[in-house]
Amino acid sequence: MHLNIAESWKNILQTEFDKSYFKDLTRFINLAYKSDTCYPEKQAIFTAFNACSFEDLQVVIIGQDPYHGEGQANGLCFSVKDGVKHPPSLVNIFKELKADIQKEIPVSGDLSHWSEQGVLLLNATLTVRENTPGSHQNKGWEIFSDAVISKISKEKENVIFLLWGKFAQNKKHLLDLKKHVVLEAPHPSPLGAWRGWFGCKHFSKTNALLEGLEKPTINW
Repeated sequence: MHLNIAESWKNILQTEFDKSYFKDLTRFINLAYKSDTCYPEKQAIFTAFNACSFEDLQVVIIGQDPYHGEGQANGLCFSVKDGVKHPPSLVNIFKELKADIQKEIPVSGDLSHWSEQGVLLLNATLTVRENTPGSHQNKGWEIFSDAVISKISKEKENVIFLLWGKFAQNKKHLLDLKKHVVLEAPHPSPLGAWRGWFGCKHFSKTNALLEGLEKPTINW
């Protein structure tokens, strides 16, 4: 696995790359991509970091693992490649976006434009085997993504963490709540959408918080 990750993140995370778990993870990924069809493409594994620099980071959204269907995953949580049908969770994200800030539902499900404005779209597990959700869990990715979250919490201030669903909310213990803001809602999947995802208004709330910090708002 080639560490094609932006220099700003490489400097922050170098200690993780040097640890034995990450070396074991690298060996696992290299073998998995040789023997199986895995997503996203190898060169896109660290897209979340390359699309959102550490310096520009303002908001963090945490997903679980990449979409496992052909051609879906693009290295950003909840996001799909341009031209791909929107998965159910993304459909509900866009529905809430429209209800919250009256933004028309976009044709493209690619959320890169969020990342470019300082939104880190981080999956806890960065890879997956085709048609096998969760297949690359417990291989080391969770240790890595927890370290990323902890380092953001320690080294930055006033970051807004959007924790959607129990899995993401279980990461709250990694955060310094005196320095950062956490907004919680049910997962936007069909199961969680009617339990409080719809109406959570996280997009307008995030922009109101950014305005209060005199930071640029997100053009969702």
